[in-house]
Amino acid sequence: MFRDPTFPLAPTALEASIRERQDSTVVMVDGIVAGFANFYGRTSGESCSIGNVIVDPVQRGKGVAKFLIETMVNIAIDKYGARSTKLVCFNHNIAGLLLYTKLGFKPFEIEERATPDGKRVAAIRMAVSTEDWKASRIIP
Repeated sequence: MFRDPTFPLAPTALEASIRERQDSTVVMVDGIVAGFANFYGRTSGESCSIGNVIVDPVQRGKGVAKFLIETMVNIAIDKYGARSTKLVCFNHNIAGLLLYTKLGFKPFEIEERATPDGKRVAAIRMAVSTEDWKASRIIP
């Protein structure tokens, strides 16, 4: 969720992310925050990169992440005219990889990174084009 996180995640880290990034978005379920995401590396008319995707563990498997990612892609298209929306998902995040693929994201690059304790992980960069996104949605 964060490039170089420390755990537990401090509220100041989230506050800094909100200040440094764009379009911080919250999903609420029954009046409680269930998910959060924002953009980094945004270029109007080109692309937006979704980052800091966080879903409350209690809300996982209930469609919160799907709704959050769909919302972020739609903001990228509607507000910034993005031709593609990108994100990074780590190899151990199986649920994320399966969700992003189901939503039409395709891998385009793999970068080696290290966990805070030095273990090797793969950061899988994925993207969906606006054209593919719109073609996969039924719009009344």
